[in-house]
Amino acid sequence: MEIRGARVHNLKNVDIDIPLHRLVGIAGVSGSGKSSLALGILYAEGSRRYLEALSTYTRRRMSFSAAADVDSVEYVPAALALHQRPSVPGIRSTFGTMTELLNSLRLLFSRAGEHVCPNGHRVPPSTNVAADKPLVCPTCGATFMGPSAEDLAFNSGGACEACGGTGTVREVNEAALVPNPAKTLEEGAVAPWNQLMWSLMVDVAREMGVRTDVPYQDLTPTEQDTVLHGPMEKRHILFKPKHSGTPTELDFTYYSAVNSVKNALAKAKDEKGLARVAKFLVERPCPDCGGTRLSAAACASLVAGRALPDVCAMTLEETLAWIAEVESSLPDGVRPMAHSIVEQYLATARRLVDLGLGYLSLDRAGATLSTGERQRVQLARAVRNRTTGVLYVLDEPSIGLHPSNIEGLLDVVRDLVDHGNSVVLVDHDPRIMRACDWLVEMGPAAGAGGGLVVAQGTPGQVAAHPASLIAPFLRANEPTPLREAVRDDLFSLGAIHLETDPLHTVRALAADVPLGRLSVVTGVSGSGKTTFVLEGLVPALAASIDGRPLPGHVRTIDAAGVTRVHLVDATPIGANVRSTVATYTGVMDDLRRLFAATPAARERGLSVKDFSYNTGSLRCPECDGTGEISLDVQFLPDVTIPCSACCGLRFAPDADCFRTRTPSGDEVTLPQLMALTAAEALDMLTGEKRVARKLQTLVDLGLGYLTLGEATPTLSGGEAQRLKLAAELGRKQAGAVFVFDEPTIGLHPLDVQTLVRVFQRLIDKGATVVVIEHDLDFIENADYVIDLGPGGGQAGGRIVAAGTPAQVAACPESVTGRYLQGAKK
Repeated sequence: MEIRGARVHNLKNVDIDIPLHRLVGIAGVSGSGKSSLALGILYAEGSRRYLEALSTYTRRRMSFSAAADVDSVEYVPAALALHQRPSVPGIRSTFGTMTELLNSLRLLFSRAGEHVCPNGHRVPPSTNVAADKPLVCPTCGATFMGPSAEDLAFNSGGACEACGGTGTVREVNEAALVPNPAKTLEEGAVAPWNQLMWSLMVDVAREMGVRTDVPYQDLTPTEQDTVLHGPMEKRHILFKPKHSGTPTELDFTYYSAVNSVKNALAKAKDEKGLARVAKFLVERPCPDCGGTRLSAAACASLVAGRALPDVCAMTLEETLAWIAEVESSLPDGVRPMAHSIVEQYLATARRLVDLGLGYLSLDRAGATLSTGERQRVQLARAVRNRTTGVLYVLDEPSIGLHPSNIEGLLDVVRDLVDHGNSVVLVDHDPRIMRACDWLVEMGPAAGAGGGLVVAQGTPGQVAAHPASLIAPFLRANEPTPLREAVRDDLFSLGAIHLETDPLHTVRALAADVPLGRLSVVTGVSGSGKTTFVLEGLVPALAASIDGRPLPGHVRTIDAAGVTRVHLVDATPIGANVRSTVATYTGVMDDLRRLFAATPAARERGLSVKDFSYNTGSLRCPECDGTGEISLDVQFLPDVTIPCSACCGLRFAPDADCFRTRTPSGDEVTLPQLMALTAAEALDMLTGEKRVARKLQTLVDLGLGYLTLGEATPTLSGGEAQRLKLAAELGRKQAGAVFVFDEPTIGLHPLDVQTLVRVFQRLIDKGATVVVIEHDLDFIENADYVIDLGPGGGQAGGRIVAAGTPAQVAACPESVTGRYLQGAKK
């Protein structure tokens, strides 16, 4: 593939040739231009050119990229991309539907199942269903049509009527309706009446015979029942508005606390409406289907003695053992048909097991899968298609993978190449980089300092290149010392003691986390790390600090001295392009005050508000301060271009009339500052202490390459996590606990070193840092390691080892320990 004159994002007129039919890795520090090359050019051009070959009618119904900013791209095949963060599926999605394994099972149960006649007798498997012929019951002679695959689908004819095929029902949580029984109804004792716009229900309740000036806890049982469950009857009331003072006579239907919530839930049309009601609801498994999502009729058919819900409740590995026995359990005439279905199932299921997903059950809700699990499902689906001549672009496929799963990932990727495809992957893991046929390293720095090809060649050639930044990590077999870890007296500063009951696949646990240290929670995918930390430790600490009841599965938590808990995850910052690095960090507020204080601004009577690109008078009127314009080109994709009026700087030309003088004597405008990187702006504004302090923090976080006007939703997961820490680094952190969920995602090994230094700064200020992590270098530099496992799903869920990295490495049962030992060799 020949690329000439590439200028996408920060690429600087790059010319490069990338081999076809090979596994090609693209490396580089965060912001160096890796994704611009892989996704912004190769995938964008490969997919666009293929889709442009389709009819205009078809293209109008598809979303695809505009032409990349490049002189020429030659010999690029049709392309597919596996993105870093696949979208979170909806409530109806399960692991079975995402992998399409459930399609094969439904077909198997429909065509080869033992069905039930209208009189309740079982009918042996036959080819009649596949031939669209009626079944005849050998016991009573009844004739009936067997179920189709759609009749066994919880998204179609097989859905449980009570829950609509979701497997769960929402019920009113009566314990949340009156949070403070010491209050009277007039004082707002009934929370939904206050928060769901039913405050006049207090007046209606009075007409229902309830005393509204008596604490709820002192009401009679009959009165309390009326408040919670009273009938929907009309009452004549004299309503007195709080402010107008003019009473109004009304006939109003009484909505009890429970009915108020039900009514609000029925009327909720969007996520915002649901969020207002959610605090008064609990979600439970559907009592009719027991959470299987299926109707009784869909559960009736059997294959090899099992019903469809029974098979879906198995782990993927367990289904392999079951389905191996299916053909032998069927009559001879049905076996050939069943064989093709079984083979189709096995081809996909084995790939998923190779990718380390064998611990997942087919009925596992799709929304509960981690980012790495969702990405591996994508990858397995791509391999199953058996394509030839396609370019696959993989954006950090090692995300969420334990070292033990890397080999399975490489095997799957190699299969794609062996079938005549080309694979380009963006990644940072040295093990993956070493396994590539060809490496391209972008850089040398991030942002404006990147966008060039630093080195390219075989992994060995790149490892020997003097300018390569990834070279030391390609050569290294030893873990990199990143900090001086504590190895003695780990608990001398105290500890958090947590005890939990079983939850999901995690068993009852008891764990200690040392205060004032860097602790890492490790384990293979599905071992229970997220459940232990994010569903146990974090909510238990928050409840303990706020004086609220502990989560139901938490027995006890002892966290003396802990006053704050912060969960810092990789979710995107901001919802649209109006959120920028400058606004998120508070730098924009300081800059607006600075420019509003200039003589020119005072002379024109401008205030701080006028210097806002969101609402101020100086924002660009053409793009309304977004810096870009979206153009509708009918059947071609929408084209987003920098605003021609402000050149993407978000401000009107009038903003250039207001200047501030830098320590060097230069004058600079606010739009000019927004176009600078944090490091460049710091050099210009060293005399402005408030601004300089915040900009210095960004530089210390390794984010000095980000421009102040960069939209925060475009930041990578690792960048988002570090930016969320910007406000914390300057504070004293005594009593604070910071929890990070795989913060090394998307980080070059050099960026990981910067991240560890940031964590050390938090610890030096008195904080406790707890990290869920797979990176071996990071784990080796921790003070304390809690390793869950030993396997995933039912094979995991317990603490295998806890101690220093060396102690975990010495534990023969720890899978993580084996790889820590390997890192030392």
